[in-house]
Parts: sequence; structure tokens; C-alpha cells
Amino acid sequence: MSQQFNGEEKIGDIVADFPGASHLFKETKIDFCCGGDRPLAEAARGQQLDLDELLRRLNESYEEAAARNVAAEADWKTAPIADLIDHIVTRHHGYLKKELPLISELLTKVLRVHGAGHPELAALHRQFHQMKIELDQHLIAEEEALFPLLKRYAAEPSAEAQQKAVEGLDDLEQDHSVVGDYLKEMRAKSDGYALPAEACTTYSLAFGKLVELEADLFEHIHLENNVLFPRVEQGRV
Repeated sequence: MSQQFNGEEKIGDIVADFPGASHLFKETKIDFCCGGDRPLAEAARGQQLDLDELLRRLNESYEEAAARNVAAEADWKTAPIADLIDHIVTRHHGYLKKELPLISELLTKVLRVHGAGHPELAALHRQFHQMKIELDQHLIAEEEALFPLLKRYAAEPSAEAQQKAVEGLDDLEQDHSVVGDYLKEMRAKSDGYALPAEACTTYSLAFGKLVELEADLFEHIHLENNVLFPRVEQGRV
């Protein structure tokens, strides 16, 4: 088997080149969104993972995908910037706008019914709603200000337009770090979203939705931090 990846590559670059790697990274709890600028070997050491085994599985997955001639959705490293932005808004922003209010209702019900016996639910409820406020404001900032600016730059590239576009990235990258911290805190507070024996259907549904939310946010932040923003900074429109 050929060795496509050797561990020296940055995590975000690996997922950008091979989106299928995201499944392995989720399984091994390697942060490929906010932590995407770290080399894979460094991340493996941090998680106390066997790098050789991790690379074996990663390269094996890559070879299997290549053999099936699987091209992940679109090649977002080369697709038009406007198409990438539309994909982020339609798929990921649309998901958040639909799911965040539903998860809020579920967590509030779970806290009301089970909170007395599970004090950690109060902290989880608070962390989720703090993250929700952050995300609601983040989506508005992107859709109303940053993304139109990036589309204008892509349509009519110039040094001045690029400078304005790049200036708009810093605050939103910081937002991503804040959201990433909330996700880690929520997972820790819930013991990896482990369900107690007496969990009701709403409890199970709420935790299942939080796992889905985490996965979607990882993909969402990855596309922005490791693909969209670097393309703008490097002028690859």
C-alpha cells in the first residue's frame, strides 16, 4: 500500500485533500476544525494514539476511496468561492437554523424533568445556550457582511478587495475557537453524551441531536478555517 500521508501534514490539509479522513478523526477525537493547523503526528501524541496504526488506517481508507473512485461532493479547494459559500449557507447554516431551536427545547425539557438527579444538566443547558447565542450572531455576521464581501472580491479580484476581505476573517475565526471550546466543554460535562439508565426518549433524542450538531459543526468550521479562509488569504479565488 502506498503511503499518501506520513503524519507531518496538517490535519486541516488532510481533510481538505481527503474528506473521508473526517470519520477517522471524529472516532479518535482529533480536532480537525479549530485544531486543523496542527501536524497529525502532534495531534496523535496529544491524544496518546499510536501514530503508525493511525496512519495505517488513514492511508488504507484513502486507498479504498481511490479504488472506488469516490470523489467527495465537490473539490472545494478549487470550486468557485461563490459555490463554496452557497454550500456552507445552504447545508450548514440551514442545518443550524433548523436544529438549534429544536435542541434548545429538548434540553430545557430534559433539565426540567431530570435536572434534580443530574446536576450536570444545568451546566450543559447553560453551555449550549451560550454557544447558541454565539452561533446565531456568527451566522448573521457571515451572511450579512463577510460572505457578500468575499463574493464581491471573488467576482472582481483586486489587492484592495482582498485586504478588506482578509480583515473580515479574524473575528470570525475567533468565533470558531469559542464554539470549539463550548463543544469540548459540553462533551466533557456530559461524559461523552453518555445516557443514564433512566434516560427517557427526550433525553436520548437530545443527546443524539448534540452528537449530530458536533459533527456538523466540525465539518462547517473545517470548510471555513481550512479551505475558504486560506483561499481568500492566498488569493486563490
